[in-house]
Amino acid sequence: MSTGNAAKQPVVCIFCASSPGKNPAHLASARDLSTSLSDAGYKLVYGGGTMGIMGEIAKTFVAGSGPDSVDGIIPRALIRTEKDPSLRNDSPSPGPGADVKQAERVMPKDQLKRTNTADTIPQSEFGNTIIVQDMHARKRMMADRVVAGGPGSGFVALAGGYGTIEEVMEMVTWNQLGIHKMPIIVVNVDGYWDGLLQWVRRSISEGFVAPGNADILVEVKDPSQVLAALQDYKVAQGRFNLDWTKE
Repeated sequence: MSTGNAAKQPVVCIFCASSPGKNPAHLASARDLSTSLSDAGYKLVYGGGTMGIMGEIAKTFVAGSGPDSVDGIIPRALIRTEKDPSLRNDSPSPGPGADVKQAERVMPKDQLKRTNTADTIPQSEFGNTIIVQDMHARKRMMADRVVAGGPGSGFVALAGGYGTIEEVMEMVTWNQLGIHKMPIIVVNVDGYWDGLLQWVRRSISEGFVAPGNADILVEVKDPSQVLAALQDYKVAQGRFNLDWTKE
């Protein structure tokens, strides 16, 4: 018998690197996190890469819950549209731990229709891949998926570089400004995020971040703690009460 409207499926957006890094603990944490959240019935939205920590996250999620459980969202400029490696003339072939953004996707030109709307690459072992025009569209779509998800939805950061920290802090800022009220969790494996967390504490002590906003960003030490952190998240009392619906 139907019980009415089915509960919404929770959605997690994971920010992380498109390279594996030098510490194998980060790839292991990606696998552990994906398995945990997949087993808990989550859907994944992520940056669309097929290499490094990104690729490990997506493949593990698909292995556990199928390709419909994963949406990768990637700007068109980060896609290689030719299979000829000689076209990569602006940098040498990437090695382990290198910046491999230019090699995240290799797709034939006929699969990349240049329209003003998002295009979808057919499903693969990485799930669905959605191509958008730019970085802003990527972050907006990621955030919209999380906000529309069921209870326990939120943002999680694993190890990453400039792009990862920028994505994390933009979601923190949007939370502070009242644009959303979703959890933002950093998985601080081997102290990777110690510097960021120290900066937050310093900003509070110096008076640049209000104490009431101290807990917008939540630290966990291990992937096994992420599910509880998402589900138990408390909205910070110091957030701005702004109306973003008015034009």
